[in-house]
Amino acid sequence: MSANTVDQDRVLEFLERVMIDSGAAFAGLCTSIGVRLGLYEAMAGAGPLTSHGLATRTGLDERYVREWLAAQVAGQYVRYDPGTGDYLLPDEHAAVLADPSAPTYSAGAFTMLQSLYATEDALVEAYRTGAGVGWEEHGPALYEGVAAFFRPGYAAALVPEWLPALDGVVAGLERGMSVADVGCGFGHSTLLMARAFPDSRFHGFDFHAPSVERARHAAREQGLADRVTFEVAGADDFPGGDYGLITFFDCLHDLGDPGAALRRAARALAAGGACMLVEPNAAAAPQDNVHTIGRSFTATSATLCLPGAVAQRGPHALGNHAGEDALRAIAHEAGLRSWKLAAQGPANRVYDVRH
Repeated sequence: MSANTVDQDRVLEFLERVMIDSGAAFAGLCTSIGVRLGLYEAMAGAGPLTSHGLATRTGLDERYVREWLAAQVAGQYVRYDPGTGDYLLPDEHAAVLADPSAPTYSAGAFTMLQSLYATEDALVEAYRTGAGVGWEEHGPALYEGVAAFFRPGYAAALVPEWLPALDGVVAGLERGMSVADVGCGFGHSTLLMARAFPDSRFHGFDFHAPSVERARHAAREQGLADRVTFEVAGADDFPGGDYGLITFFDCLHDLGDPGAALRRAARALAAGGACMLVEPNAAAAPQDNVHTIGRSFTATSATLCLPGAVAQRGPHALGNHAGEDALRAIAHEAGLRSWKLAAQGPANRVYDVRH
């Protein structure tokens, strides 16, 4: 390639894109710091604040707070009035960065970066050798960030949209049935269902003991421990049976052997029971993921989902954008041959899978 064959305008156009990404990468660290130190929370609903006022509200060093605010203004997360020296976090921005109960809350995507960046050396080695990087090799910031990231979407859609899209499931939950939530993590999905359907019993399973302990604590805190249990168990050997509903929330693609998990589910389902598979709404074809959400999913897959599956040394390493056809084929082989796309949104696809 000679310099004469390169379109310099396109080079500069691409350079600008890369510089935007570079700025976003550094800014993501600033966002995580802001979440962890309660800066966005302190600004939410507070109206205009000076850097000194924000430092006083948070108990932080003013000089650092002022520098952090400058980065927030540059990224248009925070507004600045040069006439007064005041900074303002708009209510619309607070709904994304400061309110964990809002369905738009997305701060977890930034707080998990600490652990992911810390595993860069392990990822580089995995790319060279074909080895994996297991979920348990990451630090607590990842587990907490993932849980915080997924919870708002589940809270907004699980009970009002996804469960009603499964034929007969809501009626069964209202009558009372046994439910298994496989790969439950911190138990957010399990507890959302338990609060909505008091006559059913819920059992969360996850191989990661620290996450299970967090889920148990949340159940006690929310007064649900009498009808919700959490146990350390693998997706392919979780205990019990005769479940009217078995759920996999954004975890099936992370398994080294998703077929074994679905075979276990097929054996554990009650007659007429359903599996609900919630998976990222990402396409198998690379060209179909050229958009903001697709980029986020595929980058997460390359650094977290795929290495985690490879570490389990199973027959599959799907990544989070394997696509519906691959998932359906695995389910069919496992004996779950009724497959229906029940619901979908920008971030998720929900499948109703049965015998």
